[in-house]
Formats: sequence, C-alpha cells, structure tokens
Amino acid sequence: MVKSIFALLYSRQSSILSSAYILMATTILAKILGLIRDRLLAHVFAPEKIDIFWAAFRLPDLIFQIVILGALSVAFIPVFTESLEHKGKEDAFDMARAVLNVFLLIFIMTTVLIYIFAHPIVSSIIAPGFTPDRQNQVVALTRIILFGQVILVLGSFFIGILQSFQRFIIPAFAPVFYNFGIILGIIFLTNSFGVAGAAFGVILGAILHVLIQVPIILMVGFKFKFPPKFSHPGVKEILRLMSVRTLGLSAEQINETVGVNLASWVSGGVTALTYAQHLQVVPISLFGANLAIAALPVLSSERTRGKIEEFKITLLTTMHQILFLTLPATAILIVIRIPVVRLVFGASQFNWQATVLTGATLAYLAIGLAAQSISLLLVRGFYALKDTKTPVLVSLIVVFLNIFLSLYFIKILRLDVWSIGLANSIAALLSGVLLFIFLHFKVGKFNLNQVLMPLLKMVMATVIMGVALYIPIKLLDQVIFDTTRTVNLLLLTGLSSLFALSIYVFLVWFLKVRELDTYVDLVKRLGKLRAKVKSSEIISDPL
Repeated sequence: MVKSIFALLYSRQSSILSSAYILMATTILAKILGLIRDRLLAHVFAPEKIDIFWAAFRLPDLIFQIVILGALSVAFIPVFTESLEHKGKEDAFDMARAVLNVFLLIFIMTTVLIYIFAHPIVSSIIAPGFTPDRQNQVVALTRIILFGQVILVLGSFFIGILQSFQRFIIPAFAPVFYNFGIILGIIFLTNSFGVAGAAFGVILGAILHVLIQVPIILMVGFKFKFPPKFSHPGVKEILRLMSVRTLGLSAEQINETVGVNLASWVSGGVTALTYAQHLQVVPISLFGANLAIAALPVLSSERTRGKIEEFKITLLTTMHQILFLTLPATAILIVIRIPVVRLVFGASQFNWQATVLTGATLAYLAIGLAAQSISLLLVRGFYALKDTKTPVLVSLIVVFLNIFLSLYFIKILRLDVWSIGLANSIAALLSGVLLFIFLHFKVGKFNLNQVLMPLLKMVMATVIMGVALYIPIKLLDQVIFDTTRTVNLLLLTGLSSLFALSIYVFLVWFLKVRELDTYVDLVKRLGKLRAKVKSSEIISDPL
C-alpha cells in the first residue's frame, strides 16, 4: 500500500486533464487551508487589525511576484523544456542551477533594500490611510514576512523544475504546507506575538513548502553543486524573455498596490478587498490556473516540434474546459455571495457590516472570473511561443484602465471598496478579449465558429442556472431555513447550489457541449485508476 501511494505521488502526468485533476485536488486542499487561515484571523482579530497583516503582505508579495513567481515561472519552463529535449538533462540542470543562483542573489539584494526602506514605502505607498501607529506595525510585519519570501524562492524553482518533468502532485502539495505553516503560526504564536504570530507562520510555511519537494527533486536528478555558477546561455535567454515581462508584472503589481492603497482609507477595507479576492481566486486557481499550468509544458513541446495546428487544438480545448467550470462558479459567487462570506468568515469579530462589504466586493470581482481564468491560459500560449511582448502590452493597457477606474470610483464618485472589484472585472474582460485577438492572428487564426458556439451555449446555461439558484435561495431563506444558524446556512447554500449545478449539467448536455463528455470520461478513467490501485494493494498485502 505504501509503495502504491509513493508511486502515485512521484508518477508522471502525461495529459493536460490528468495533470489538472491532480492540481485541482491539491489546490482544493490548499484553498481550504487558506480559508481556514482567513477564518482563524477573523476569529482572533477585528477587521481593522487584520488590515495590518494583509497590508504587510503587499510589499514582500509585490517583489516576489515581479522577480520570481510570475516572470520566472513562465520564462523558465519553456527554456528548461527546450533544453531537456535538445541538450539533455545535465545541461538543463546546469542551466537551472545557474538561474537559481542568479535570481536568489537578486532577490536577497532587493529584500535587503526593502528591509531598510520599509517605513517610507509603507507610509507613502502601501497604507497611507493608516494611522502612524498602524503603519509602524505594518513595517514590523513586512520585515518578518520578507524572510519567508526568500525561502520561498527555492521552493518556487523546485516547482518549475518538477512541472517541466510533468510531475505535478508533490509541487501541488507545496502551497498546502505553506498555508499549514501560517495556520500553525496563528494558532500557537498569536497569543504571544499578536498578529505578528501569523507573520512568523509565513516563515514556517515557506520552510515546509521547500522541504516537501526535496525528495522528489532529488529523485529526478537535480542536485546543488559547489562552487555555485552564475553563467549559462539559458540564463541570458530567461533574462531576455523576462525583461519585457517584468515590465508587465510591475504594472500588475502596481495595480494591486493601488487597490490596497485606496482600500486603506476605508475602515476594514483592506480586509474586505483581500477576503473577497481570496474567495474569487478559489475557482480561478482550481480551474483556470491549474489547467493553464498543466497546458504550458504541452504547448511548449508542441511549439518546439513545430506542430502549430496541434498547439491551436490544445489551446482551444483547454480554454473551453476552463470556461465550462468557471462560468457556473461565477453565477454561484454572485448569487450566494452573502451566505458564502458568512460561512467562511462569519467569526465572532467579523460583523455584519464587514460581511456585506466583502460580499458586494466578491460579487463585482466574480464578474471577471472566467475572463481572468482564460487569460492565464492565453498568456501561457504566448510564452510557449516565446512571445513576452504581446502579453505585456495587453497588461499595460488593462492595468492603466483598472487603476484609472479604481481612482475614479473611489476618489471622484466616492464609492465603497466594492467598486475596486468592478474595476478589476472590467479590466479582466478587456484583457481576455485582447489576448485572444492577438493570439488569433499570431497562430494563423482559429476557427471562430469552434470558439464561439461552445462559449455561447455555456453562457446561456450559466444565465439560466443563475436564475435557478436565486429562486430557491430566496424561498428557502424566507420560508424554511433559519439562516442565523451555521448548519441551516450550510444546508441552504449546499442544496441550492446542487440544484443549480444539476440544471447547468442538464442544459449543457441538452445543448451538446462536448466538454461535459470530456469530464465524464475523465471521471470514469479516474474510477478505473482507483480500482487498479486498490487491486494492486490487495495483491501486495501479505495478509
């Protein structure tokens, strides 16, 4: 039995859907732990205090996203994959070691500068709406979190290497352990250190993020060598690909920072915006990001072998699979936003005003959910083609629009934090349209009939599903369920969502949306896999 489990954990996932299924399963666990983390924070601290923790996260995360996670992951995997296929494993590992050394050095130097200048950055850019005392607390927590982000650099490189080898299971567990570390910090350290205990949990989570990947990274053959080398042709190639992408990522992170900046002027605004984003990002991570991540090595390989028609088929198929899952998720988050927020964050110190504000922000963010999800795939399509300029151009356009709308809504119209969510969704919709149009012409045009017909069918089914969800929610809430009780609230949302999803499945079946058959087939194959694993466990059992 143990051998079967380890064989599954270390196995290679050869198809996009099987890879994405593994990523979805582990992402569900990671997101559940993430929501437990948020619930614990809401239980222990008032929204105004939680604001300090999330504001402190902004600056370290900004640097990590720009230098490591975004630019490096999308540039590293195509170059590493190409090196594996054309030059062999040893050259690929030499390149990976050199890249890791270079970026770790860059990140440490950047971290030192931020540590020194944290106070003026926080007071003038991150949280100008906070009082001086709260700004000082943000600075202290920022400096703690920076140490965790340095450790996280190593874990992120491990993920890139393992995904290039199409090993997705263990890397997908890394964020689970990262959130687990933060939870441990909240449970065991906040009594002694206050909200700083959660920041110390970030360091613990980063350590666990790395350690869980060490056995499999050694199994695929990656080892550190001394003295460290900083030069390799692949480093220059990645830096070249990243040079333009970094500009786009910087714009995106400035956009996120503007959101926190504007939210800091509203009491509990940073927490409402952050928690709404955490709920919205669950379906994006489950369906959009995971399918896009699983598709990137396949798209890169097809581009390397010059199979553009296969590239187009893979991208369109994956895009429709993402839409099939994210469109109903959009309807659910919009219609039952308040029950969802109450279930997840309805702790003792998270009052009704915070619930309503977070729910409204969530609903407006959810409008752009599907567009954000397919944008993740389309961007990876460009990176597989080694085109970093086009996504950056689109990013600059939509970020400018997002910042303009956010400032207009908050500063001119004096709307509440939910308007930042509306601005994000408008920008996300524009991003998805522009990325598709540019990619359409770059690959020699898609068959637009094949693109639009499934989309229109799924949108139609989603709208009807949304109405079908709204009616029982209103009726059951007023007539049958006392939703002041958590159990009743859970039953209300669960039964209503199940009913609405049944309507959606029936409609896509009736409209002959082939993505339904794809997922049904996947479930059947997974059932056969479980039976096979169970059979081998019985055979290997000495008793």
